[in-house]
Amino acid sequence: MNRQTQPEKTLAILYQDSDIVVIDKPGGLLAVPGRGPAKQDCAAARLRRRLPKMIDQPAVHRLDMYTSGLMVFAVTAAAHRFLSGQFEKRAVVKKYTAVVEGVFEAPGGEIHLPYRLDVNDRPRQIFDPVHGKLGSTRWLKLDATESTTRVEFTPLTGRTHQLRVHAAHPRPQGLGAPIVGDSLYGSGKEGDAMLLHATFLQFLHPATRQVIQFDSRPPF
Repeated sequence: MNRQTQPEKTLAILYQDSDIVVIDKPGGLLAVPGRGPAKQDCAAARLRRRLPKMIDQPAVHRLDMYTSGLMVFAVTAAAHRFLSGQFEKRAVVKKYTAVVEGVFEAPGGEIHLPYRLDVNDRPRQIFDPVHGKLGSTRWLKLDATESTTRVEFTPLTGRTHQLRVHAAHPRPQGLGAPIVGDSLYGSGKEGDAMLLHATFLQFLHPATRQVIQFDSRPPF
């Protein structure tokens, strides 16, 4: 599976009102702009072109470039403050589906792994029980083939590359099964699609204060 730069028409808006926008981000598209002119095309920039009243920095969370799935963006500054507060308090429920390399017997569990940025190999994250910051993930085995396993991940913290690191790190601390297509932590090659999709998102709406939920089926 090849991961190409996504044409703008594929940025699917699932929900939109005067406070928030929820999209289904395609894999291969940045969530927010990076450094340099080549990394300015992103979900946030595309939304701002379509919604002139949206604030300059509407993102309240991130998905890795090659992770697809649900993201919520703020339209107003007030919505941004409210949503950001929910993410900081870990009040937002997120679930992901991934296909990982290998097959294992365990039906599920939790991973609690301290890790940090590898300053000599950015953006790779590395296990560090002394200086690392703890990341926690709940996982559930969904089904399997002869060589891969489909897993549901529920991150309990929001660390950089958390699911990718937790999947790839050797057992017993990690799952010992890198995500298929992950060229940084697994056997994926540059140009492969990474099989990780944000499937569920639940939070309080910034205006109504009511619980709002969204689901997205993985494209794999």
